[in-house]
Amino acid sequence: QVQLVESGGGAVQPGGSLTLSCAASQLPFSIYSMGWYRQAPGKQRELVALIGKSGTPTYLDSVKGRFSISRDSAQNTVHLQMNVLKPEDTAVYYCYVELLTDYDSLNDYWGQGTQVTVST
Repeated sequence: QVQLVESGGGAVQPGGSLTLSCAASQLPFSIYSMGWYRQAPGKQRELVALIGKSGTPTYLDSVKGRFSISRDSAQNTVHLQMNVLKPEDTAVYYCYVELLTDYDSLNDYWGQGTQVTVST
C-alpha cells in the first residue's frame, strides 16, 4: 500500500512563505514523477508543480517565480517552497506520485491533502 505523508501546511499572511513536504513509502515500483496539486473550494483540482525523472519542473503559470519544487530521489521526498503567498493560493494541496510499473504503465497516487490558508 503506497503511503504519501504530507506536512507543512498551515495559515500565513499574504506575502509569507510555507514549505510543503511529502514522503513516499511502500512503493512497489519506481517513481516516474512527483508533485503537488491543489483544490480551492468550488474549483477543480489543478496542477501546481511537477518534477519528472528528467528533473525539469513544470509549474502552474500563476505560481511561476514564487514557488519552487525539489525532489530527493534517494529519500523519495518532494518539497514545495512557496514564497510571496497570495490569498488566491488558499487551497488544499495534494501530494501526487506517479509510479512506472514493470509493464511500462503509469499508476498514480494521492496524499490526503494539507490545507494552506493565506489571509490577513
